[in-house]
Amino acid sequence: MRFSPTWLARRLALLAGALDFGSGLGFVAMPATMLSLMRLPVPGGEALAFVRFVGAFVAAVGACYLWALGRPGERLRVVFGATLWFRLAAGSYVLGAVLLNWLDAGWLTVTAADYGLVVAQLWLLARGAERETLQTLATHTDAP
Repeated sequence: MRFSPTWLARRLALLAGALDFGSGLGFVAMPATMLSLMRLPVPGGEALAFVRFVGAFVAAVGACYLWALGRPGERLRVVFGATLWFRLAAGSYVLGAVLLNWLDAGWLTVTAADYGLVVAQLWLLARGAERETLQTLATHTDAP
């Protein structure tokens, strides 16, 4: 069975959105528990405020994916393109921080996930995900 790029893009958006939104809220509400689940060192109390702050951004990125699913033809390509930059920045920062011994090597799972999603999103965009939806919308729109 062969799946269209649009079908795959919508499933990827649902998965990435749910994971980012849920984990982001988890980092806001219970950062020490989330870090423990990731088998990462838990910093002191004051540093957990920064983990919560990062969690808010992770949840917002996840919310963008989920928002795009409300009107995927109009939004999904834009969200995929915009989140590429967020994921490249976050993944690269974590990679650099691990190499400089600022973060534990366990954080590389974040880099792997971010870079994996960058590759998947670029592939889907290059394959024309949602293009057919946009073309269908354009042909069914009443011109003034």
